[in-house]
Amino acid sequence: MIPTASADEPAWPSDAIEVGRVVDAWGIKGAIKVKPFASDPQALFSSRRWFLQPAEVNPSRPDPLAGQRAAQVPRVLRVSKAQEHGDVIVVNSPDILDRNAAEAMRGVRIFVSRASFPTPDPDEYYWIDLIGLNVVNRQGEALGVVDSLIDTGPHSVLRVLPEGGGEDRLIPFVAAYIDDVSLAERRIQVDWGLDYET
Repeated sequence: MIPTASADEPAWPSDAIEVGRVVDAWGIKGAIKVKPFASDPQALFSSRRWFLQPAEVNPSRPDPLAGQRAAQVPRVLRVSKAQEHGDVIVVNSPDILDRNAAEAMRGVRIFVSRASFPTPDPDEYYWIDLIGLNVVNRQGEALGVVDSLIDTGPHSVLRVLPEGGGEDRLIPFVAAYIDDVSLAERRIQVDWGLDYET
């Protein structure tokens, strides 16, 4: 559900990407702790205005105060300061005035416009841009579509689902196997055979 914009708020971006969630309050002055979804959270740092949605409701654990908390969540959050602190980001905003307001933000989903992401270096890609691309090998054989990526630490791995069904293919996203990525053509060419095991 996309919140309705008031007259003085910016419209919800058509290219909004969920980039993190509020996990808790931080300190006593209204700061929040945010868990980014990416190991490199530059998308969160690239924008000083985040779009918010209330925490998702868990049907197996009813929360009688969920509606009240959702009403307290601002639709847009102005970010005055954000800094990494371990595996979270500590954020200050003039829209969160005290610890009680920060605690009410727990579980809130954070979105930013894809257009505000920093421009990646040549031969670097955001995962969100690779998902949905068609994968073909050097022989022109279709291997499937990128469904997701797996972070193994040293490198990422494409999880490719064959169009006709069957077992997914796991292709390391490294230069040894990736010949070309064309976002314009929505295609990745790889050095990978139809009969390779993953």
